[in-house]
Amino acid sequence: MRTLVIGDVHSGLKALEQLLIRAEVNQDDDLIFLGDYVDSWSTAVETVDFLIALKQQYKCTFIRGNHDELCKEWLLTKKENPQWLAHGGTATRDSYLSANRENWEHHLDFYANLENYHLDKKNRLYLHAGYTNLKGVEHEYFDQLFYWDRTLWELAKAIDPNLTITDTSFPKRLTHYREVFIGHTPLSKTSVVPPEKGANVWNVDTGAAFKGALTIMDVETKEFWQSDPVHLLYPGEKGRN
Repeated sequence: MRTLVIGDVHSGLKALEQLLIRAEVNQDDDLIFLGDYVDSWSTAVETVDFLIALKQQYKCTFIRGNHDELCKEWLLTKKENPQWLAHGGTATRDSYLSANRENWEHHLDFYANLENYHLDKKNRLYLHAGYTNLKGVEHEYFDQLFYWDRTLWELAKAIDPNLTITDTSFPKRLTHYREVFIGHTPLSKTSVVPPEKGANVWNVDTGAAFKGALTIMDVETKEFWQSDPVHLLYPGEKGRN
């Protein structure tokens, strides 16, 4: 059985369908999605429908992303957040407005049941963005940090790459987990790039909302597969570019 981690989808259903084929995903695999399922491309409703159906066939863990929370808030209140609309939310709003509203309740259940983080049996942590508590995620004060924080990745990239987790100067925040897998901060907005490691943190957001690709990675071997540049799969659309 493989554990496969998937970066930020951002409504890129066509890219996700490519990945499942290219990685030869099967029912023995454990799929862990790092959040941000919507906001960018036009197939937001179809993407969430696909993910809900996928969980009926495969073992899936769905982590909560900040864009998922913004979308859920709009579905609940119909209050349009200008910042959300400017960062991919317009495409998501339009997708929902053109869909059958009977789906909305089904999707709200999906968003409500997303997990803030997941810790596997090998002490590998998966979450959308980060955390700040020096004792680890179990002691975090504010749940919003799990899907909004960027300081974890900034910290990981600032660490001397020669340091190991056993060194006394290794940041305490990162010593609790064998590895940490995140999305949230796109590694590139203009081209296709591989997932990137900083300290013991892996960033798998390879810019699917922009001109990058969607990535799926085997957490054990670090072999990865990528879609075509997502913007090429949605000709005539801007995404978040």
